[in-house]
Amino acid sequence: MLNLIRNEWLKLWSKKATWVMVVLVALLMIGFAGINKWINNQSESRVDWKQDSQEKITTSEGQLAIPNLTKDQKQQFKESIEVEKYRLEHNIAPIDLDEEKYFISDIPGMLSIITLFTVVVAAGIVASEFSQGTIKMLLTRPVKRWKILTSKLITVGIFAIVMTMVLFIVGVISGYIFFDSIGGKELELVNGQIVVVSFWGRLLLLTGLSLINVFVIGTLAFMIGSVFRSSSLAIGISIFLMFMGVNIVMILSRFEFVKYVLFANTNLSQYIGNNHPMIEGQTMLFSIAVILVYVIVFLVISYWSFTKRDVTA
Repeated sequence: MLNLIRNEWLKLWSKKATWVMVVLVALLMIGFAGINKWINNQSESRVDWKQDSQEKITTSEGQLAIPNLTKDQKQQFKESIEVEKYRLEHNIAPIDLDEEKYFISDIPGMLSIITLFTVVVAAGIVASEFSQGTIKMLLTRPVKRWKILTSKLITVGIFAIVMTMVLFIVGVISGYIFFDSIGGKELELVNGQIVVVSFWGRLLLLTGLSLINVFVIGTLAFMIGSVFRSSSLAIGISIFLMFMGVNIVMILSRFEFVKYVLFANTNLSQYIGNNHPMIEGQTMLFSIAVILVYVIVFLVISYWSFTKRDVTA
């Protein structure tokens, strides 16, 4: 199995497109940092953080007066008020726009770039064997088909991890190059107590949770590519669902069944900190269970298609 994975890894990195993806990730992160710094410099006036906190309190209190709020919405506004009052009472400045932490904290949200590239690799790693005619040569080897498919799947997962590391490292370096170290802190309400959030601990946690979303969408693309043997179809469907899935969930949010839709559960960061789930009543354990069911279904279909169907053509 290790030799199969090594061969797939070498095949992947022998393609110029893979190196182009790495360079693009690095350039995009540097570009984002530079653009954000330029935009911040163009701002003529900056609101004092104490004034901003007071405005947040006033806004949240006004929102609480709105009738028909859900339980989660009321809780979110109450938590915001408590946090901002604590910040003012103890003179704890938030993370500033010009601070390196502000840019670096956006890294988990930028993993959509990695998702896009992972979809491209996952969709083509099986389908390209058919389009290029190399599948016949691959299957003449005395290796079981499920092992061949597993090596390809693991290669896709390792690729996603490596690309995430590139994005993370370049993002952190860019943050320190372009922005200042000011010392702002993030606060949150935990078990009725206001605590200072560990910046790096929270960053790594959110990055890991975002990486799960990359794996899920990558597995979906892998399945479509394995079944239909078309990388373009797999890429098209996966990217469409990646961008439109959340919008579809929001449109259908009033229906009970929507909580079982994959894209209502892939964003596990919605359960971290003072955030609240997209669909009221959802929990992280529930979302993890839903994700596991979908991933198992995707893998069963992929393996069935590759091992049972005629793949010699």
